[in-house]
Amino acid sequence: MVVKTRKQNVKDQPPQPNVDDRDRNPFVSPGTGKSRRAGKGTPFNSLLHNKNGLFPGFSFIRSKLGLTPSAFVKLGITLVLAALAGYLHWYHLSRLFENDRHFSHLSGLEKEMAFRTEMGLYYSYFKTIIEAPTFINGLYLVMNDRLTEYPLVINTLKRFNLYPEVVLASWYRIYTDIMEFFGLPTKMCWSINRGEGMAAVDGCEGMGDPAYFYVTFVFLLNGLMMSLFFIYGTYLSGSRLGGMVTVLCFFFNHGESTRVMWTPPLRESFSYPFLVLQMLLLTHILRTRNPSRKAMWALAISNLCFMLPWQFAQFVLLTQVASLFASYILGYISPTKMQSLLVTHMITLAVCFVLMFGNSMLLTSFYASSLVSIWGIIALRDKFAETFKPGLITWVMQGLVCVVSTVILKFMLSAVFGASDDAHISSLIKSKFTSYKDFDTMMYTCAAEFDFMEIETPLRYIKTLLLPINMLVVAVIAGRTIQDVVRFLREGEKYSVKPEDDDDDEHPEMLAKGELFGWIGEKFKLHVMVFGILSIMAMQGAANLQAQWGIMGEFSNLPQEQLLDWIRDNTPPNSVFAGAMPTMASVKLSAGRPIVNHPHYEDAGLRERTKLVYAMYSRKSAEVVKRNLMQMEVDYFVLEDSWCTRRSRPGCSMPEIWDVEDPQNAGKVPLCTLMSRDSRPHFATVFHNNVYKVLKVPKAAKELR
Repeated sequence: MVVKTRKQNVKDQPPQPNVDDRDRNPFVSPGTGKSRRAGKGTPFNSLLHNKNGLFPGFSFIRSKLGLTPSAFVKLGITLVLAALAGYLHWYHLSRLFENDRHFSHLSGLEKEMAFRTEMGLYYSYFKTIIEAPTFINGLYLVMNDRLTEYPLVINTLKRFNLYPEVVLASWYRIYTDIMEFFGLPTKMCWSINRGEGMAAVDGCEGMGDPAYFYVTFVFLLNGLMMSLFFIYGTYLSGSRLGGMVTVLCFFFNHGESTRVMWTPPLRESFSYPFLVLQMLLLTHILRTRNPSRKAMWALAISNLCFMLPWQFAQFVLLTQVASLFASYILGYISPTKMQSLLVTHMITLAVCFVLMFGNSMLLTSFYASSLVSIWGIIALRDKFAETFKPGLITWVMQGLVCVVSTVILKFMLSAVFGASDDAHISSLIKSKFTSYKDFDTMMYTCAAEFDFMEIETPLRYIKTLLLPINMLVVAVIAGRTIQDVVRFLREGEKYSVKPEDDDDDEHPEMLAKGELFGWIGEKFKLHVMVFGILSIMAMQGAANLQAQWGIMGEFSNLPQEQLLDWIRDNTPPNSVFAGAMPTMASVKLSAGRPIVNHPHYEDAGLRERTKLVYAMYSRKSAEVVKRNLMQMEVDYFVLEDSWCTRRSRPGCSMPEIWDVEDPQNAGKVPLCTLMSRDSRPHFATVFHNNVYKVLKVPKAAKELR
């Protein structure tokens, strides 16, 4: 074992603010914007103001941003604090990940095995691109993939939201090429004795190690996310104290706020930071009477960066658009601004559809349908005004028309495009609130991640005061909104003004602005109250952080390592494998063998293929299952006895799930149990250990394909 020290220099540079006015900056506390007389100001401000001073570059930047010296200093302090928050989060994530797995001391194979289930599937495409002769060749391989759903050839960029892997792979190739050109080392390797009769392995640490490079950039991106949170909190509150509260609340509830430290390759790890940026830009646009075209383009780009990496981003944006529409109905957003936001979303959706090579799930989503429906309602606002009396009835009818038209349009588009990939989502929601069950829904509902929230979760939020404070804020906002609505209904348009960018006299924005907690009194009292609340939150928050820092582990999965080594050494490269979805991802990643099913369960065709494979864990006859495997041209089936016996709760073992789908065979001995005892005569056992058993499809059966 080699004792080593490691130093890393990370610089997070949050985006510079976009200002419309010379003396206005959304990220600093408001001030007079007046500079002191010459000779009376602070030395630092004087140096900033003087072009020939100590920092002439700062003067140039300040003039470009249109800021006074004092505002520029405040902005600089805000950005420095934001960078500090980002660095602390990056360090926190890296430390937790290393402590949990001892990642730096794992072999290359062990690092790949640490990326379980769909994480390994996503990482495998990064590996494909960096190991290809050229970047273009690697891109061609992932766009014409024959390994993931053999014998089909699929465009994985279209199916799996893999743009993060493409970008990181290009950066990795550029980095290693530059370092090789200058003859600079990129990693440090050593031999690790694992003990217990296990062979020694080589472990590497440094940016030249592919897995290390990959997770480092994931954590850097999520460090930048914390910088954005600080800026967002500062902008919303008009004070850097608001940014500090935002960051501390995130850290105090870190285990409930993110899972990136345990699952770096998951799609939300790349997507969520851009959602924070998108919300910051959207807030700026909503606060600005006439948002600039640059602000709208920035919103579109952040939308695109949020949508491209994550297949579920559309559901987040759906809730956001619905909230904006509710604000429009109540008069808080003008029709012109709402239409501008809708156009921005539509452009983003269209670009994403093109970049995803026509992924039909985008156009057939509720999100896409809602954009069209809301646009139509705004375009027909005069008809609503003529038909219904302004007020509550109009609001209700607009909301009702939006919901009904969105649902109808969504199912019409699904029928036109023949899309059924998201059909399981409706079934999943139905199964949550009714007794409906089928194979696909039970594959989700039997997993803890898709169960209802545990009672311990809100209790943890209560202990850190996060839930009580949020409920208070929501109650205050609801109260203010109800007051505005009641006054509008009583006084009509006297309680409103027409925004500068709206030429329509009938849809003004309400003047419902101000600080929500201004009633507390002077700023000093407000600060005292905030620090008091933070002190109480810190008691449980510090305990939560200590619990995270106390997690110590070391990744090891010897049975799977033996399986993968055997596959690589004893099977031809074109051998086709089937089995449990998480294991198949590892087989593809580490052994490079074709597989017929994988963990990305959102595709309708893949769900059908997985159902055929998982018939091994049903009570069907061996002949039926063998025929299924023959039709998919499978050479080897990886049998795991734990999948035959384990269950998260009653009714959730694989044989019990199959009993819902295949009731005529209920009561029989599961096939997986029979195969674990003796796989003959239908299959031949060619490898086994205490976890895995590899069954070979007989040669005679293979010839019948």
